[in-house]
Amino acid sequence: MALHVKRKWIDISVPIKENMVHWPGDPAVRIRCRRSIRKGDSCNVSELSLGSHTGTHIDAPRHFFERAQGIDKLALEVLIGPSRVIAIRNAQSITKAELKQCAIRPGERILFKTRNSRKRWMNRRFDKNFVYLAQDAAQFLVEKKIRLLGIDYLSIGVSSQGGAAVHRLLLGSGVVVIEGLDLSVVEPGKYDLICLPLRLAGADGAPVRAAIRRR
Repeated sequence: MALHVKRKWIDISVPIKENMVHWPGDPAVRIRCRRSIRKGDSCNVSELSLGSHTGTHIDAPRHFFERAQGIDKLALEVLIGPSRVIAIRNAQSITKAELKQCAIRPGERILFKTRNSRKRWMNRRFDKNFVYLAQDAAQFLVEKKIRLLGIDYLSIGVSSQGGAAVHRLLLGSGVVVIEGLDLSVVEPGKYDLICLPLRLAGADGAPVRAAIRRR
C-alpha cells in the first residue's frame, strides 16, 4: 500500500506590523485600534496605513509605467502553480554567469534564495547592502521567458546598480515580480506556489500572502 505523505504549506510572506522595515522613503506601517471590545465596543476594528510595497509584495507594471496594467489585472494563472527555489552563491548580486548554470526553462516561476535570507532581514533595520538582481541577469531571465521572479529582500534592485532599469526590463516584458519573500527555512527545489495580492483597483503594487509546498 502506498503511503501518502502530507505536504505542508510553508508561509513565505513576512508579518505586517508597526515599525517593520520598509524601503526608505516609502510610508511606514501604522495600525490603530478604532473599535475595541475591551473598551466596550461590540467588536474589534483596526485602521491600517501602509504603502503598496510593504513587506512581501508584488510590483505591478504600473509601478514603473504610467499607463500600464495595475495589480488587479494580473493573471491568477501566473500567481498559482509550479515554482522553483534557486540558491544563489554570489554574496553581492544575482548574475547571468551563475544563472546560466541553473537550467532555467521558459514559463518557470523562479524564487531566489540569497544570503539575504540568512540575515532574517524582516526583523532588522533597512540594509542597503542586500543581494540584488544584476542587469545582465534580468536580461537573461527575460530572454528565457520566465513567468515570475521572486527575491528575498524588499527590492530586486538598487538605484546605484540600475535598479529602475531592471524593474522596467522585467515588468515591461510581462514578468511578475515578487519582493520581500521570507525563504529563511526553505530549501532549494521544486514547489507549488500560491501568491495572491490584495485586489487594489489600478494599484502599482500590493502586499501578498505567499505560500509554497514541496512538489
